[in-house]
Amino acid sequence: MNLLDEDRLFPVETRTKDIARELYLSVKSLPIISPHGHTQPIWFAKNEPFANPAELFVTPDHYVFRMLFSQGVRLEDLGIQRLDGADVETDPRKIWQLFADHYYLFRGTPSQLWIDYSLQEVFGVTEPLSTATAPAIYDHIDACLKQDAFRPRALFDRFNIELLATTEGPLDSLEHHDTIMESDWNGRIVTTYRPDAVVDPDAVGFKANVEKFGALVNEDATQWEGYLDAHRKHRVAFKKRGATASDHGHPTAQTANLSEADKRALFARVLQANVSAEDAELFRAQMLTEMARMSLDDGLVMQIHPGARRNHNRAMFDQYGPDKGFDVPGRTDYVQALRPLLDAHGLEPNLQIILFTLDETSYARELAPLAGVYPCLKLGPPWWFHDSPEGMMRFRQMATETAGFYNTAGFNDDTRAFCSIPARHDVARRVDSAFLAGLVTAGRLRESEAADLIHDLTYRLAKKAYRL
Repeated sequence: MNLLDEDRLFPVETRTKDIARELYLSVKSLPIISPHGHTQPIWFAKNEPFANPAELFVTPDHYVFRMLFSQGVRLEDLGIQRLDGADVETDPRKIWQLFADHYYLFRGTPSQLWIDYSLQEVFGVTEPLSTATAPAIYDHIDACLKQDAFRPRALFDRFNIELLATTEGPLDSLEHHDTIMESDWNGRIVTTYRPDAVVDPDAVGFKANVEKFGALVNEDATQWEGYLDAHRKHRVAFKKRGATASDHGHPTAQTANLSEADKRALFARVLQANVSAEDAELFRAQMLTEMARMSLDDGLVMQIHPGARRNHNRAMFDQYGPDKGFDVPGRTDYVQALRPLLDAHGLEPNLQIILFTLDETSYARELAPLAGVYPCLKLGPPWWFHDSPEGMMRFRQMATETAGFYNTAGFNDDTRAFCSIPARHDVARRVDSAFLAGLVTAGRLRESEAADLIHDLTYRLAKKAYRL
């Protein structure tokens, strides 16, 4: 018995299914390029066994625990730590059993596809996860995790990952990347520069963050020129650890291009207590333009991830901190928001900006037309809430007619859950194969073109977009 249908996500009509299957099989075994994600470099630096099935599948994955929480399961019972240090469940078997008791909640969701893939393809599980099968599946996975073949580096090699990017902030130690680079292991793990903690005035401890940020590189970052120089130095340090990209997770895509005098005055205001919402937004907007200027100098690809309304429930944020499932998408404007940056640098041949969205209504109306004319812009793949078979298909349907395929950036998995990486890439390869097969049977694409395109979408576009 298999958990997965071999023809999952392919079209129903026979000829189109056959073409999709052939396209998929041609790229099924290509190496994985994972240029944006949130796995932990310490896993690969220390190469210690993953502790247990619960820590591998449940506690790091907000897709999992937000669904269970929506049905009344307490985060404490899933082992999610509280900021006040209150007791939480620590028995991984109990956490796993609770997860399995509620696994039916994921029926028909992309999470079920990812988890079933991981259970079957990574651990050889052939029985569906349920209340009854949970103990035996736990024992099986736990026994696997004790074997050297299931340590992080061995799984990285087994997953056929050519490159994996993590994401760190300017206050984070990069020591684990140094350890990896100094080891005799040849796995390619690189970092990504995520400066939000010292760019967003609404970040907790913003002024203290800025002061520490400067001290780390011997700059007075409380002065505008020193602040910019600190960014430049940190970017150099990240590039030494393999970074080819920066990443910017702002609430909106707003950009600005102020005069030098206005920038200095704004910076002085945002370092004061009780910064206004207008100044906070204007500073974030100006810093996107400053980051674009720095990218022109150092070549880092710029990723903009706007539109997440983070920490929607204040009480949950106060109790558990960020990234606990209470981030939701919001409407996002791009055409007017990006115009100041694009007026300043949008025609620069050496600038590369990858745009993401949580607002699907913007694909055909704004993002595809922008990427379809500005040489510096590429469209990132469906992200977060839209990282799903339907979301991927909607993206292709709405973006391709104006932006084409070659103004997109391939696929990235953007995940914290290590074992979901091959699962997510498999879904993307299947959906793209299905989309291209539909164009072939509709007479809109030659089979030879589809065969070339599927390799581009799977592998070559990501390498080009991220300058790998």
